[in-house]
Amino acid sequence: MKKSDKEKRVQKNKDSKGIRLAARWKKGVFSVLFSRLGLVVIMLLIQVFMLISIWVFLGEFMAKYAVGAQTALEILVLLILFNSPMNSTAKLSWMLLIGALPLFGSIFYLWTQLETGHRSIKKKLNKLNEISGKMLPQNQTVKEKLENVNPESAAIAEYLYNIGGSPVFDGTETEYYPVGEKKFPRMLEELEKAEKFIFLEYFIIEEGYMWGKVLEILARKVEQGVEVRVMYDGSCEFSTLPYDYPKRLRKLGIQCKTWEPIKPVITSAYNYRDHRKILVIDGKTAFCGGINLADEYINHTVRYGYWKDTAVMLRGAAVDSFTLMFLQMWNVKEKETEQFSKYFHHYDKDIRANGFVIPYSDSPLNDHKIAERVYMDMLYTAKKYVYIMTPYLILDDEIFTALRYTAQRGVDVRLILPGIPDKKAIWALAKSHYRQLLAAGVKIYEYMPGFIHAKGFLSDDTKAVVGSINLDYRSLYHHFECAVYMYGSSCVKDISDDFQKTFSECRKVTFETIKKERFATKVTGAVLKLVAPLL
Repeated sequence: MKKSDKEKRVQKNKDSKGIRLAARWKKGVFSVLFSRLGLVVIMLLIQVFMLISIWVFLGEFMAKYAVGAQTALEILVLLILFNSPMNSTAKLSWMLLIGALPLFGSIFYLWTQLETGHRSIKKKLNKLNEISGKMLPQNQTVKEKLENVNPESAAIAEYLYNIGGSPVFDGTETEYYPVGEKKFPRMLEELEKAEKFIFLEYFIIEEGYMWGKVLEILARKVEQGVEVRVMYDGSCEFSTLPYDYPKRLRKLGIQCKTWEPIKPVITSAYNYRDHRKILVIDGKTAFCGGINLADEYINHTVRYGYWKDTAVMLRGAAVDSFTLMFLQMWNVKEKETEQFSKYFHHYDKDIRANGFVIPYSDSPLNDHKIAERVYMDMLYTAKKYVYIMTPYLILDDEIFTALRYTAQRGVDVRLILPGIPDKKAIWALAKSHYRQLLAAGVKIYEYMPGFIHAKGFLSDDTKAVVGSINLDYRSLYHHFECAVYMYGSSCVKDISDDFQKTFSECRKVTFETIKKERFATKVTGAVLKLVAPLL
């Protein structure tokens, strides 16, 4: 039976559409393959193939000529591993890898410990910390005031200053933003006031409405003589920005750097990302939190339901700490370190504010793990409750023990996690902790409107932490991070109100809801738990 003219036209349109789609796909593939991104990926894959080939060759060589050599290498690596300061959970994961793949696991472990990609950065950063750590000395009067008001907070303040060079301040106003849509207009308002300098350091910058509005102000401020610097993590080149974006910003008069951009060379430096979110304006105002410069953070675009994130603005003496953090990172790869002092002490000296504020940072290039210590201190010193918001939950033994022990001694411990995840495998890993946490008395809530990206702790109506630090290995061990510890600050009440509102929008996790989880989710979580520290 012959096709009608209409059927022929429909078929022709389908064929034409298919050809256009194929051509578009072919063009897209070629554009990626021959782009910088494509070439970088190809070069990295070639190096991975070469490393695997060497591993296979060595394996065959050892199997044929020197089986004992592999055993000796494995024993040597295990001795190094056991005597390292690494936490016990990570040691177990490495043991599993080395046991399953002795040669590959041993070589891979040694490669990560040799610090081949970041040894010079570590040396320069330590030098910068020694030099700049003396630039913001601890005000002894403020320290004594905090000791009189709350000895426990004074103790963590002492730790943060001795280990991280982060002093405690009074005379600093705090303003809390429970969602990105609240922070964004205040951020634009403060940017418009800039007269001397603007420093931005963000994990993610993505072209769109949010960044477009910010960039419009930055370009205008440059024309007015304001010094503008922008720094973002180099992983953006793989996802949100073109590789030559710093050059484009420089044409506008904006100084710009990327932290460890991805290059066609395998290096351990890629493991340490700049996850911080910092904005400093004239040394008078600073912003910190979990909110990046991309449209989903203000819900201008929708990803994973409603995106909830938080931030805090500081105005006053404590802003100097964020200025110092930014300048330290900016100067890590500079041959000559600039003079920091001209950027300090521009804040309003007459500000009168309640409470105490400690901006602090954490680096993966030391053994102190400051971010984890602050969280653990919040748990161990809590008397009534500890409320936590985190997008990810990948726990080592120390935090896991602290959460359970705090709940078991009668403290109301509550965790808020996403109801809609951005990474399903990591979500499954988080759920693998649920049963034991519930058994210890920890209460777990899942935010049903969407994705929680906020990172915050609240305790006893007096203490709070807001920053960029997740409850996972990446943040606590492998990222550059920052946050603000607050005691008695006026915004602590606002943080408490936000937690109460968020609880009302959550589903409470129970043993019954855990039973109903998909089998695939349970299996994924159980398997990933074996290698959680390596993710």
